[in-house]
Amino acid sequence: MSVIDYATEGHVAVITINRPDARNAVNGEVAQGIEAAIDQMEADDAVWLGILTGVPPVFSAGADLKEINAGRADSISTKRGGFAGFVSRERTKPVIAAVDGPALAGGTEICLACDLIVASTSARFGIPEVKRCLVAAGGGLFRLPRKIPFNIAMELTLTGDPIDAERAHHFGLVNYLTDPGGALQRAQELARQIEANAPVAVRASRQVVLAAATADEATGWRLSGQAFGEALSSEDNKEGLMAFIEKRPPNWTGK
Repeated sequence: MSVIDYATEGHVAVITINRPDARNAVNGEVAQGIEAAIDQMEADDAVWLGILTGVPPVFSAGADLKEINAGRADSISTKRGGFAGFVSRERTKPVIAAVDGPALAGGTEICLACDLIVASTSARFGIPEVKRCLVAAGGGLFRLPRKIPFNIAMELTLTGDPIDAERAHHFGLVNYLTDPGGALQRAQELARQIEANAPVAVRASRQVVLAAATADEATGWRLSGQAFGEALSSEDNKEGLMAFIEKRPPNWTGK
């Protein structure tokens, strides 16, 4: 049985970490599987965005420490994707994290690499690596202070203690909260909201927002202009304008 499940629903790919007996911890098979799933999502023109989740009751406990203890730390990363085959992976399509249960250490870093997070109240987020004389090297140390207040990010880093989903939502890390067991359904609803929009414009706009975290204003203006030109020159641009004029839902092609 594969540790990564891949399914499509309309224009949405659902990628599921299916290793619940090991708390969905990332070993080499999981890392390779997630990378392959992202490859499949990116290559399929009929898929416009993805959802990444884990079989409950845990989203992911992060790196499989047995692999690290055995000297196989390199196996939990890939050359293109970094940790879990995902955290440093370049991609064009949005990914929503659907988090039911704890997402700790590398599990939090996987979430931080997603574009949006939907979590149930059973979720927890944290980077406890310092408790094991490790360092959160999967993006958590620089992505957390971009997404939540600096002092809270520092608290999580230095204490290694997690925050619950309600506090994560309060600080803006989580987009939507649900009851336990409801994260995937709410993520699917959010995906349908995104799916209703022109995929060319969604992808181009996403790139500008990502760059805004580190780019100066001049770069922001330049990238915004490029994104506008990309959307304007697409086939779907004409469809969007005609649908508005004709007062009907647009029929996007993704081109």
